[in-house]
Amino acid sequence: MLLQDVLYKVAIQSLNGSTAIDVSGVQSDSRKIAAGNVFVAVKGVGVDGHLFIDKAIEKGATVVVYQTTPEAFQQDIVYISVENSAIALGVMAANFYGNPSAGLKVVGVTGTNGKTTIATLLYKLFTSLGYTCGLLSTVNNIIGDKVLEATHTTPDAVSLQALLREMADAGCDYAFMEVSSHAVHQHRIAGLQFVGGLFSNITHDHLDYHQTFDEYIRVKKMFFDGLPNNAFAITNVDDKRGLVMLQNTAAKKYSYSIKTLADFKGKLIENTLTGLVMSINDQETHFRLIGEFNAYNLLAVYGAAICLGQDKMEVLQHLSMLTGAEGRFDFSVSPKEQIITIVDYAHTPDALLNVLATIKKLKQGNEKVITVVGCGGDRDKTKRPVMATVACEHSDKVVFTSDNPRTEDPAQIIKDMEDGLPVSARRKYLAITDRREAIKTALNLAGEGDIILVAGKGHEKYQDINGVKNHFDDKEVIAEMIELLEK
Repeated sequence: MLLQDVLYKVAIQSLNGSTAIDVSGVQSDSRKIAAGNVFVAVKGVGVDGHLFIDKAIEKGATVVVYQTTPEAFQQDIVYISVENSAIALGVMAANFYGNPSAGLKVVGVTGTNGKTTIATLLYKLFTSLGYTCGLLSTVNNIIGDKVLEATHTTPDAVSLQALLREMADAGCDYAFMEVSSHAVHQHRIAGLQFVGGLFSNITHDHLDYHQTFDEYIRVKKMFFDGLPNNAFAITNVDDKRGLVMLQNTAAKKYSYSIKTLADFKGKLIENTLTGLVMSINDQETHFRLIGEFNAYNLLAVYGAAICLGQDKMEVLQHLSMLTGAEGRFDFSVSPKEQIITIVDYAHTPDALLNVLATIKKLKQGNEKVITVVGCGGDRDKTKRPVMATVACEHSDKVVFTSDNPRTEDPAQIIKDMEDGLPVSARRKYLAITDRREAIKTALNLAGEGDIILVAGKGHEKYQDINGVKNHFDDKEVIAEMIELLEK
C-alpha cells in the first residue's frame, strides 16, 4: 500500500521524504518490524517507543512516525512528525487494513463491571438471530465461530484493526467489543467507527493507572464524547454517573433502569438459582441468568438490540435462552453434599458486593457463605482493604489468598487486605497464600447446602507470578477437590 494512503486523515506536522512509496505494514512494537514497515514511535506508560527507532530501522522499517524529534535522521528513511503518535497509529492501522469498522456494525461496551457479560450476550444474541458476528472480550476473541485467545480487554491498535479486518473478510455483520479505560486513554480505538456504545456502571478501579477517580470517569466519558451523531449511546441511569457519560455525546441518547423511568425499563419479579423472571418494558420473561447485576446486563443488551433494529419479541425469546460469559457467576452443585460453588471474576469492591448480595438473596435458610478472595499485585492498592471488608461483612467465613501477585509478595498483598479490617471482622477470616489450599480449606469448612464463592479470577486459566503465567483454573481445582472430598 502507498504510504500516502496509509497517512489519510493523519494530522502531519512535518514530513522529511516522499509519501509515494510502498509500505508493507504498520507497527509500534520494534520487535515485530519487518522489511518495508512503518514504525510508529508511541510514548507509552512504561516504555517510550522513541528509544527503539534505531532498532526498528535496523530490522527494516523504512518510515518513522514520531512526536519527539529523533537526535539524527538516517538517509533513505522517511520521517513524519505528528502531534500524537498514539492517535496516528490507530488511524494508520485502520487505513492499512482498509478501515474494516466501516463495513461492520461495531458496538462498544464500557464500564467497570459487566463489560464482558454484555458484549458476550450481544454476540450470542445476534448469532442466535442468524447474523455472523465477531466478539472482542476479556475472555476471548471470536470471529464467526473461530475462537482466539484474548490477551487484553481491548487489543492494541494494530491487532484490533487486524482482527476487525478478519471479521469483515469472514462476512461478519456485527462486532461487539469491550472498551477498557486503558484503551480509550491510550487511543487504541482511534480510527474505529462505532454504530453504538453502552455504559454499564463505574466504581473505583484502575486507580494505579488513572491516579484519581475523577480522571477515570473523564476517560470513560471520552468514549461517548467521540461517538458520531448517527450512532446510539445507552446508559445505566441507576448509576449516579450514568447521565454524566452522555452529557456531550453527539449520539442518540437512550437509558435503561430498574429503579426509575427509562427507555428500557426492567422490573425484577423473581431471582433464584433457576434464573431471573423480569419484565422489560412490561413484557414478562424468564431468563437463565442469575442476580440483579445480570438484570442490568440484560437490559443493556435488550436496549442495544432494539437500537439496532431488532424485533422486541424475537429479542426477548432468544435472550431467554442464553447463558452468560465464562467465569461470571459460574455455579455448580456438588453431588453428595449439595455444596454450591460459584466462580466469579469479581475483582473490585463493587463487583464483589454485587455477587455476595446476590448470593444472600438466593439463600433459602441458614446456609453458610464462605468466600475465597485475593487481590492482584501491581494494581490499585487502595481497594485491598475495601475488598477484605466487603468479603468479611457479607460472608460467614473468608479465606484470603493469592490472586495474580505478579511481581509483588503474595503475603504482603494479604497483609494490605488485613490492615483495613475492623477488629470485629478479624475472627471471620483465615489467610492461606496458596490458592489451591485456600479452595480446599473452604470446601472442608463447608457443610451440606453451604455456598462457596471463589472470587477474582473467573475465566482465567493461570496465575501470574513474577512474569510467569502458571496454569491455574479455579473451576478445575474445585472439581478436583470435590471429587476427593466426596469419595
